[in-house]
Amino acid sequence: MIHEIDEALRRLIERDVLAGSDVEVVFDAPTKDWASRRNTPTIDCYLYDVREDLRRRSVGVVERRGDSGALEARHAPLRHFKLAYLLTAWTQRPEDEHRLLTALLACFVRSDVIPGDLLPEGLAETGLPIPVTIAQPPPENRQLSDVWSALGGELKPSLDLVVIAPVDPMRISIPGPPTTGPPRIGIAGAGGQQQTNEGRQPRQAAPGQSQAEPGEAAS
Repeated sequence: MIHEIDEALRRLIERDVLAGSDVEVVFDAPTKDWASRRNTPTIDCYLYDVREDLRRRSVGVVERRGDSGALEARHAPLRHFKLAYLLTAWTQRPEDEHRLLTALLACFVRSDVIPGDLLPEGLAETGLPIPVTIAQPPPENRQLSDVWSALGGELKPSLDLVVIAPVDPMRISIPGPPTTGPPRIGIAGAGGQQQTNEGRQPRQAAPGQSQAEPGEAAS
């Protein structure tokens, strides 16, 4: 799932932000050593946090039925996870970096979801929108200054991008085929022989006679 979101973001940025320019899109950790080796204009989309969106958690099972209405499978509901990306621009001049950040901001403000035509096959098959938010205040336990401190780099202008992606737990149960025949009952006798009753209807009594109970002769 994460690699598919990466690919969708790359497609979106290359189409709506870069428009054929020679700026590279990468997903590296922007450490001090990494920054010192960059020699080409770059947009870095660093994934720094993954956590479940508990507001979207569902319980129970989801039933899948065929065209005839027959039950085909039961599976656990999808789970949704927030993927937080640190977007930064790297060029020789701060002015150029600010232009790239402006273009990134405009790109993700224009739409609340990743366009469906840019989604890889696995995400497109879910039929669900992939919401995104940009430059919103992060939770108290996820401060960007702490991210930069952990990376060992210098604080740099950045955008906080959060993508909410569905994950299939892949817990599927296939029900057995529906019962179409009469019940089959087996009774083992004392000698080990087994008698079966394959759903035959009980013998109807003749007019004027009562139906015999098991083990009794009809009068």
